[in-house]
Amino acid sequence: MYDGQAQTMSRDERTVLQEKRLRGLLDRLLAADGVQGCRLRDAGIAAGDDVTLEDLPHLPTLTKPDLWEHYPWGLLSVPMRDVVAVHGSSGTGGRPTLVAYTRADLELWGRMCARSLACAGATADSIVHNAYGYGLFTGGQGVHQGAVALGATVVPMSGGMTARQARMIADLRPDILTCTPSYAIRIGEELRKLGVDPAENGLRAGIFGAEPWSDALRPVLEELLGLKAVDIYGLSEVIGPGVATECREAQDGLHVNEDHFLVEVVDPLTGEPVPDGTPGELVFTTPTKEALPLLRYRCGDIAALDRTACACGRTLARISKILGRRDDMLVIRGVNVYPSEIERVLLATPDVAPDYLLVVDRRTPIPRLYVACEAEGRADAAGVEARLREVLGLRAEVRILPPGSVPRTEVGKAVRCVTWESGDPPVAGLG
Repeated sequence: MYDGQAQTMSRDERTVLQEKRLRGLLDRLLAADGVQGCRLRDAGIAAGDDVTLEDLPHLPTLTKPDLWEHYPWGLLSVPMRDVVAVHGSSGTGGRPTLVAYTRADLELWGRMCARSLACAGATADSIVHNAYGYGLFTGGQGVHQGAVALGATVVPMSGGMTARQARMIADLRPDILTCTPSYAIRIGEELRKLGVDPAENGLRAGIFGAEPWSDALRPVLEELLGLKAVDIYGLSEVIGPGVATECREAQDGLHVNEDHFLVEVVDPLTGEPVPDGTPGELVFTTPTKEALPLLRYRCGDIAALDRTACACGRTLARISKILGRRDDMLVIRGVNVYPSEIERVLLATPDVAPDYLLVVDRRTPIPRLYVACEAEGRADAAGVEARLREVLGLRAEVRILPPGSVPRTEVGKAVRCVTWESGDPPVAGLG
């Protein structure tokens, strides 16, 4: 276990550490006298010693629109000369969300990603085939730095050129694969074309993230690639991948690195805390980040919190798999549902392949939902529709399409849901 002591300390020990670091963060934000510092003063906070960890839910929050409003450098808490890297993601209308890093931030990020790799069973003897994209996107760089920190050998493939990816796996025989779950399927299919037996490809574990995926996809990935599939979570605003990761022992919730990322779950509408086990919006505080530390950042991702013991020995709180984003929830004829919930039903249906597209038809006043999915056998559309109604209470029109009909993604995150407002359907076979 990489950083084992930090991940196995008692809850009381961790609480003392978290409170000390939270107070230090508040003092830094107040000293920087920026947006977050001003909000703290408006809330009556004059120094870090004014608060305890129990006061955290009552402190001001930050949201993505705040990052956009003060783009690009308005939320920096260090001089520009201390910034050594910038990462980020695209935002609404192509406006990026940029995050700055100091040298210490990059070192922290590397350690957190090393923990993630170790959660999957990676060691200094591992070969890590990294097929996350490099560039502004944090996935590729984060995992790369984590492999280096762990002492493993990293193969920096990035995304795309799937035939070459498969050839490198066959030749170099890495034991760890890192990429999005949707791209892992593409790689697995390409390995199958090469005639590589999943039981003999050398892969022991896959760390799949950057897009929500359901537990129903896990056996598909594991059978196709012959490995243990674990989920990893992160977002550029908090640091990138490495915020939380499943362990290979339990594969039951993602361990949050609570010594560096304080996590809360709140009601998406009211902002009030919800009980453990209840899905809500994740809120993160980053007490040890330097360039862009965040106090109570409402990230929009929906998950539940679990503080029970884990078989792996880590005492860190765990979050459930991400159900979706607050703004990705579909409302179809009064039923609220996330794409990952639909995926769970689809993949539990015999012969349905893991390639699907949700199409929200908004050409009429009352929207309707099409579910376009591929089948490897003789899947019954009426049966899938009935299962969606039974499990989710959702009325949808299912279209079973031939293999290869749903668009594939080789670089970046898979597109699972689109809106049809006019013209031809987004995928042939609808309407």
